[in-house]
Amino acid sequence: MDIYKVNNIGELINGNPYVGRGIITGCSADGKNQVNAYFIMGRSANSRNRVFEKKGNDLYTVPFDASKVEDPSLIIYAAVRELDNKLIVTNGDQTDTIYDGVKAGLTFSKSLESRCFEPDGPNWTPRISTMTTF
Repeated sequence: MDIYKVNNIGELINGNPYVGRGIITGCSADGKNQVNAYFIMGRSANSRNRVFEKKGNDLYTVPFDASKVEDPSLIIYAAVRELDNKLIVTNGDQTDTIYDGVKAGLTFSKSLESRCFEPDGPNWTPRISTMTTF
């Protein structure tokens, strides 16, 4: 994978009926601004029953209809958290793992060493995480 290649997200996901959860991070075309985008879909009715809610400077997934939540463990989490001059964006509850680790003095990588795939077999969704330092 060429991490420096400029991709067109529309072309990458065109025709894909399920793109899952995704994070796009990078710079604006003029190089002056950081850009983060987050998209979310779900395979199950439980996963589709969530929306984003801003709490302070952070962004959380929350149930759209709390009465329909079957298992909150993989669908309710902080998606974006701010810590000092850092912005942490992930596709799961490892946002808090990174936040807590960095706050305690660990690096981004060391903070994640205790985590691996999400326990959502048979899919085993990879944990996708970014941290930007401004």
